[in-house]
Formats: sequence, structure tokens, C-alpha cells
Amino acid sequence: MTFYDGVFPFYSHERRTWVFSVEIIIVIIVYLVFALAFILIILGIRGKARLSWTCKVIISLFIGAVTVVVNFTGDWEVGSVSAVTTYKSFSNAMVNADIGIHVGLNGVNITLKGNPVQQINETIDYNEQFLWSFGSSFNEYYNDGLRKGLPNPILYVAEKFSQYDPCGIFNQYRISGHYATACMWVAFCSWIICNILFSTSAFIYGAYMILVTGAFILFSLISFSTVRNVEFCNIQFGSFLLHYWNNSNCFKLVCS
Repeated sequence: MTFYDGVFPFYSHERRTWVFSVEIIIVIIVYLVFALAFILIILGIRGKARLSWTCKVIISLFIGAVTVVVNFTGDWEVGSVSAVTTYKSFSNAMVNADIGIHVGLNGVNITLKGNPVQQINETIDYNEQFLWSFGSSFNEYYNDGLRKGLPNPILYVAEKFSQYDPCGIFNQYRISGHYATACMWVAFCSWIICNILFSTSAFIYGAYMILVTGAFILFSLISFSTVRNVEFCNIQFGSFLLHYWNNSNCFKLVCS
């Protein structure tokens, strides 16, 4: 049973959405402010230089925004499955729902949406976040989910990502995510240095820093791709499997 716009009564606050997180919105607003400020400055430039400066500023801001935003996105690995599964512990109630996994550098979002949303007198629409970033304990998030009484599908998937699960998913994603995050922030710092050098007469060094920025972005992708070198346990819901697929950038569904 729900009230107050669909927020479950045993939740202390509304659930975080993975599509438009607060961090991404802040980054977008900041870069839009910078872009608007630069455009207002460029309006005072006369001649053909105005167009070239506009292109340079917009492209540079786009590179910086993407470099920061990807640290907070949850779409580095994505998977979903539609299945008929149990809903809560100590209950025989079955629900038809879509279970989704969205893995980012700092954690994983697990979604559960009923098909239809209203089933067994409840609104089945969950979006839960479990973090493994620095300063966060994945096990604490999992234990909080147990105390909240989250549905079985969410707890089942979260357990596969827990620290002591024999599947080993946690260590692979946590370590690769940490290295990828570090590389992306180094790329952001080199992007800042690049813009400083381009604003002076040292254009050749600015070009070098552009190459450094691209190199660290590439290193982050290589770091995260190392998780594909490990065979993961299958995540099974009824007759459907959600498991790792070596030739894809995401989880792959296979019907057993």
C-alpha cells in the first residue's frame, strides 16, 4: 500500500532515479551557465573570429561536461529481463515484472517495475541504488534493503553484487570502477590545463594536453572492460537468465 504520490510508507525519503540524478543535473546546469557566459562574451567579437571561437568554446565545454557526467551515470553496463517471480519473503504471491540492472562506476541501480504496475494491491515500481564507491559500503546498502523489506528480485540481484558472494562480481566492478573513475578525473584535470594553455600562446602544449585527455579517457574504458575477463554467475528468474555476454557491452538475456 502506498500514499503520498506513490512513496512507500516504510521509506524515509523518495527513491533516487538513475536517469536524472542530482549530480548529473548539477553538472549540466554548471556547464550551461559557462556556455551562456562565453556566448555573451563572444557576441562582442567581430568578424569571422566569432564563429571559430564559438565552435571552440562549445566543443571544449562539451568534452569537459561529458568527462564529468560519465562518472555519475549508471549505464556502463545495462541488463533487463521480464519474468514472473516471487514478490516478498514468506509469501507465495507472484508478480509479472521487469527487472533491470544499471551498473556505473560508483555502484549499481536495480529497478523493479510491475507489468502492469498495480498488482496484488500494491504499486510495484522500485529503483534502488547500491554504492561501492570510496566512503560507501555496499554491504550497508544491502543490509538497509533487508531492513526496509525490499522485494525479493531486488535483494536477489543485490546479493549477487555483495562483497562476500562467491560469484566475485563485486570485486571486479569495484576495482575496475575505481581505476576508471580515477582516469576520468585525471582526464578532466588535463582538460582544464589544456584550456588554460590554449588561452595563452602555448598552443602546441595545449594540443599535447588534448592528447593526454583522450589517452586517459581511453585508459578508463580499458580499465572498466577488464571485468569481461571473468566468468560471472548466472542471475536467473524463472526460465530466463541474466548473465554476462563476452561479445557485448552489456548484460545479455538468454532464454534457457
